[in-house]
Amino acid sequence: MTKEYKTHNMLGAITEQQWQVLLASSDTANFFQTKQALHFFKNVGLETFGFAIERGSKITALIAGIIQKEKGIKSTFTSRAIIYGGPVFSNDVTNTEIEELLKQVVKKMHKKAIYFEIRNLNDYSSYKDVFQKVGFEYVPHCNFHLDCSDEGVMRKRMSSSKLRQVKKSIKNGAEIIEAQNTDDIAAYYTILHHLYTTKVKTPLPDLEFFQKMWESKTARFLLIQYQGEIIGGIVCPILKDKVIYEWFVCGKDGVYKNVYPSILATWAAMEYAYKNDIARFDFMGAGKPDQDYGVREFKSKFGGDLVEHGRFLYVSKPILYNIGKTAVKILKKTS
Repeated sequence: MTKEYKTHNMLGAITEQQWQVLLASSDTANFFQTKQALHFFKNVGLETFGFAIERGSKITALIAGIIQKEKGIKSTFTSRAIIYGGPVFSNDVTNTEIEELLKQVVKKMHKKAIYFEIRNLNDYSSYKDVFQKVGFEYVPHCNFHLDCSDEGVMRKRMSSSKLRQVKKSIKNGAEIIEAQNTDDIAAYYTILHHLYTTKVKTPLPDLEFFQKMWESKTARFLLIQYQGEIIGGIVCPILKDKVIYEWFVCGKDGVYKNVYPSILATWAAMEYAYKNDIARFDFMGAGKPDQDYGVREFKSKFGGDLVEHGRFLYVSKPILYNIGKTAVKILKKTS
């Protein structure tokens, strides 16, 4: 019996139109599975991969990701395949096609990655059994989705304290601007780097990553300016009129009286969505539901709906995975 579909191990084999048709009609479409995102990752020197299933002339399933690893000897214990956003499935995709897609990813990429992590930004609950059949474990993970179709409703759903802080910030002279040059990007990055070094303590791309992101218009840089200085901002990729994403956000919080840059930056993305007819704001993660997570508390104040779309994890090299996991825990405790 011949297959009704064929597998592509390079996304260059599918046409721009096929890709766009899938993204336009799929309930699981997301920015990070677009050609623009993949091109950006390649442009900053990351190793990328992509697979697709074609039935007739239609793409029914597509997955794209990057290989991330630290430099030097650390690369042995940190090489991982990250699929941001989750795969994109047509609304008539079959379980057989999804299974074949996932098997191809694991088969072709397992030598390069200790583990595969699919960071879902949409609901994949109806496909969970297929993922588990291939060997992907479901890991609960929270997020917030915010409807941005009505500014009045957005304001009502925000906590009164956060809305008040937005108003105070603007009244006291803080402005929302878009990045104008690489100096703006560098100023924003200095604040972001400090945040990751002192609090987040996870790897952060270098300055060039953000400069190229801005230059290639891969994302909007909505910055907070106060007294001529950049004091915060948010980086927002956009999936056409569907979703705006909070990829990186930071601010010099607690430094200026009655100015709250991180809060104003988050509001900047919400306001941008409303003014540009973008339906949803995606906060891109709010931690594991069984663990205390201060950022989840912060994000909850903006009126979004708490969702739990989770992640899928496939460990291809268990020993190296466990060593790396232990090392990360030790590093966070000692740094």
